[in-house]
This record gives sequence, C-alpha cells and structure tokens, in this order.
Amino acid sequence: MTAIEIARRLAELENTAGALRAYRLVLQEGGGDPAGKLEAAAYLLQNGGDYRTAYTAFVELYNSGFAKEDCLELLTQVFYQPNVKLLKTRYEKNCRRLAKYPYLFRKDFLAFEELPVRFYPFDDNGYVPFCREKEHFGDYVKPRTEIISRNFFHDLENPILAKDVFSQYELEYLNDNVRKSEWVARENHIYLHYSNWGEFCSWLQVLNLRPLTEEKKVVFLIEDELALYPIDFKERFGIDYSQYPFKPIGIREINRLIWHTQLSSHNGGDFFNEVFDAHPNLICLPSLILDGVEAGIADLRESIENWEPSLVELRTAVAEELLNMTDRTDKDYLIGLFMGSGIGTTGLDHRSRIAPAVFFQPHFHNIVYDMKVNNKDQVELYSPQYEHLCASQMVQGFKYIKTFTPMRRFTTSHGATVKYMYQAAQDREGHPEEGKLVVVNDALMQRVMNRSFMVDWQDRLYMDSVLVRFEDAKLNPKATFTALAAFLDLPYAESMTYCSLNGEIDPESLEGNVRGFDTEAVYRAYDEYVNDAERYFIEYFLRDAYEYYGYGFKWYDGAPVDEGKIRDLLGKFERMDYYIRKSWEMNTFENVKITRDGEVVDLGDVDIAKEICDGRMEGVRENREHVVSYLLRGLNFINKKGQPLHMMPKLELDPALLERPLYH
Repeated sequence: MTAIEIARRLAELENTAGALRAYRLVLQEGGGDPAGKLEAAAYLLQNGGDYRTAYTAFVELYNSGFAKEDCLELLTQVFYQPNVKLLKTRYEKNCRRLAKYPYLFRKDFLAFEELPVRFYPFDDNGYVPFCREKEHFGDYVKPRTEIISRNFFHDLENPILAKDVFSQYELEYLNDNVRKSEWVARENHIYLHYSNWGEFCSWLQVLNLRPLTEEKKVVFLIEDELALYPIDFKERFGIDYSQYPFKPIGIREINRLIWHTQLSSHNGGDFFNEVFDAHPNLICLPSLILDGVEAGIADLRESIENWEPSLVELRTAVAEELLNMTDRTDKDYLIGLFMGSGIGTTGLDHRSRIAPAVFFQPHFHNIVYDMKVNNKDQVELYSPQYEHLCASQMVQGFKYIKTFTPMRRFTTSHGATVKYMYQAAQDREGHPEEGKLVVVNDALMQRVMNRSFMVDWQDRLYMDSVLVRFEDAKLNPKATFTALAAFLDLPYAESMTYCSLNGEIDPESLEGNVRGFDTEAVYRAYDEYVNDAERYFIEYFLRDAYEYYGYGFKWYDGAPVDEGKIRDLLGKFERMDYYIRKSWEMNTFENVKITRDGEVVDLGDVDIAKEICDGRMEGVRENREHVVSYLLRGLNFINKKGQPLHMMPKLELDPALLERPLYH
C-alpha cells in the first residue's frame, strides 16, 4: 500500500493520530499526485495536524497551478481573514504617521483594499506575501529576523543610502546606529530609497515605522526621487547642521557587538585582533580572559555605586557618564571599561557618521566540550564555557550582534596547542593558573570533541555568524578582510591592511609566533608535537568540517574506517601520550610526600611515580574509548532541544581579489 492508501484506511478506521502521521508522510515525500497532496493538507488542517505543513502544501499547490481557487480561498479564510483587521490597523497607523512626516515627499497612500501585496500570517513572527497581480505566493518573510544582510556602512564619506529595506530589524539597526545630524554637526540623514510605491505601501501592513519617525533621522525617497540624494538641508529646509556643537559618543549610543569567538586554542585569534586593532569604527581590545572582564565589571560597578574616585581607573568623562546613568547594566559597564581604556579607542573616529561597535573576544584558558546521549540515541554537545557566555548579560545586553569565528587547519592548531601546553607545564611561573597543577591534557580528544563550528541557528549569538579560515586571512588578506568587513557591516579601513596593537606594528603575540601577515604559520607542521596517526584520527573524526570548509585531507586517505582501525590508531598516540605523561612526571611529584604503611616513602627508592602515571594514562585511554564510542555513531549532533546543529556558514571570498590560490 502507498502512504496515501494507508492514510485513507486509517482515516476510515477513525485512527486520527495514525492518519495524521501517514498524511504528513505523503506531504514529506513530495512529488506524486497533486490531488493527493491537497487531500493530505486538508486532512491535517481539519484534524489538528501541523498547520504549517498544510499551509506550505496549499501554497505550493497554488503556485503550481493546481486547484488555485480552492487553495487561495482556503488560505484566505483560515489564515488571512482572521488577521486582516490587525494588518489594516497597522497600515493605517503607519500612513497617518507618514502623512505628517516631513521627509516623506509622497503622500498618495493606496487604499488598503488596493494594496498589490497581501501578507498571509504564517506564524507569530512571519508572513507569506501574495502578489495579487502575478497571482503568486512568495517566500516566507520574518521582518524581525536578527540578521544584518548587507554592508550598509561600507562608505562613510557620504550619508547612508540603502535601497528597498523591508526588514524591521534592519530599519531599527540603521536608526539606532547612525548618529543624528545635530550630533555630528553635518548632514547625516539615513536615505531609504524604495523603487516601487505600491510595494512600499504594502509593507506598511507589517512594519512599525514609529521608531523611525520619532527622531526624524530618515529621509524616504520613492522611485525617481533618488535624484534628490543627498539633500542640501540648509537650502531646502533652512537647517544648517554645521552650526550645531559636536556631541561626543555616549555609552548608550553603542548598540552593536562584534563577537570574535574562540573556536579552540591556537586558531589565530590574536592575528585577527591585530588586524581589527585601531579600526576607526570599533572600540577594540585584544583577547581578554572572560573571568578577568567579569571581575573588572564587578570592581567598576562597586566603585561607581559607592563613588570612590580613587578606585575608578577610567577617563573622567566615562566615569561621570556612568555616574549620571540610571539602571546601569553589565553592558553599560563593559562599554565603559572599553571606552575608558586607552587601547580600546586607539584610532577611533569620534566624528564618524555612525556609533562604533564593540569588538570583543572573550577568551577562555581552554574550550572543552562534552557529549551526552539522550533517550533517542542522539548526541548532544555541551560546553560549560559556552553556556557561561550565553548567560552573560554583558553580551546579551547588546541589541545587535555579529559573530565571526576564525578556524585554522585542525591538525596544525592541535600541534600548536600541545606545544603551548607543554611549555606552560615546563614553566609555570607567570602562567594564568599559577599555583595550580599545570599538566598537558588530552588535547587530541578535546580537539575532536570540540565541534563549536556547528551551531544552533536559532541561538541569538550565532544567528548572524560566519566562519573565516585562518589560512585565507594569511594568504589572501585583502580578499578575506574585505569580505569580513562587509559581513560585519564595517568599512574596509586602512587600519585593516596591517597588524598592530596599542601603536606597535606587527607585534609578537606569543614568543616564537610569526608577526603580521607572515604566512609561515600556515605551513608549520609541529612534527615534534603530533604524529601521523594522531593527524589521521583528527582528520577522520572532523572529516565533515574538512569537506564543508574546503580543507583537503593530508593524512586521512578517504578509505572506510571501522572500529578495528580506530583501535589500531588509539594505540599509536605516542606524541600525545608522551607529553601528558611527561608533564605529570614534572609537576605532580615535586615536594610531594607519599606514605606507605604509615612511613614516608622516598620516591627515589620506589616506583610510586610510575604507578600513579600508569593509572593516569589508563584513565586517559578509558576516556578515549568512551569518546570514540560516541563518534562512531556518526557525526550528527543536536542542541538541548533535540534540534540538529548546522555548520556555521563559511566566509566566501571575491575571486577577483585573490592574490594566491585558495588554500586546501
């Protein structure tokens, strides 16, 4: 029996739950008989099935030309008519506002019934537009999608000009980040050009223009009115903005966060910080340990609330602004810390047309992920460091968040990590965890478990995110940073053509690291710290990332891998095992007294150290078996809600700007 035959039989037997599942399968299979799809969608809608599945099917059937009148009537009665009053009310409110607005020059608003586009509500957040003239349903639109889709601020020499912006989120973004003309003492309106008056009017059903009309920052240009850009406000309106006093940038003007994420250790994060250092539209500090930032905010909060001038190590203007502020938040204090730092505002263009963004790389000593299997045998990723950051109000307090993540070839990054760990174990003095046991962890397993390039697309911190390859940034810096600036909605500034930190050009981020745009770091092999079996293991268990992000395999040969092959590899991790064991031998038994039968034992006389290290390494091997048992299930992972994780989008480069072939 076919799926639809099963569904019909279950419906005849009044097995509604079973029939709903079967009819949904009919729609999921696609293709087939359109009459069957119509039957399935109608059954779902009438019997409490997933209305979104039915809705989508009716739209597809209408657009394909099947039963158009029936589909349109049903969609209109069920989804449009119950909401038409709200749509009409919103439209009329926007029309009344715009009728009084001085910088919209066209006022012949269409009657609601004549609007060329209807918006059929799909869910609480979005609509499916219907073009009446073309008799066609468009793609789902969500006006408040938290994504900035274009490079509005690529050119700050002239007032901002943007065409056909129909996103509520983007409209508010422009309004919130472009400074008032009065504040910058020059003409600085936001010019929004709409190429079709009817389409513009139609969108007034679903947008709220109140935030844009209150401050009068926006000039609406319709169709041929584009020729008016830019308007001479002195000549046309008698307003000479050059007569206004310049207003310094305020803490609460800053609403944008650029979150530079730490994918894992030694991914080249310091290099990216050095490129963005001194950007004219960023308040930017180098990598900061998150614990230290939180402690700094706590100290600043206490100092401001108790007003102890001797404890406030900030510029006076910043301290005074915080003092005069009501309902101060962690976001306010974070911006205060950054603005009060001499490094943070190096190169900042205080007279720019836009408010700066905060460029922030909250750093951890290590990023560690764990894996859990739920009752459906699905593997969930969990990182306490990431969860801690997600709960941070100083991050979540920003209204607009752009995220980018540098990635370096995993085997190279792993080798650099082991080198750093071992050097730290050799010399604990000055180490961030001085006074604690400093040993080499099993970085190999941490590496393959760390799949933070897979993100929950519904997570606000990653909703507008991109991954950029370290090798591209080194080998093709112009193409990479031009594209990255466009994604982050920044101008590609001269400061991005070189590396700097607090005025120093091409600084040495760590002893032995290459400087500036030197490409040597791309080709370093770290053979002393990682062997071929370990590299094979990494490439195999991260093979999906290698393929998605354009890395060619160098050690994994592409052959099928079974449990026997993995066990063979596990027995060949000599480099990793050596550094783990050696670090324990160096740092675990200094100044340690061990007793046996109540007597202090001389470690030189017995092999206690070997016994303890053997036990430690046995624990390492057991953990590897545990991790591998998860990974062999397949490289499919979910979030806490059971939804599949997706690869973070990769930054795509303009081929015309490439200086060298793309790295593979």
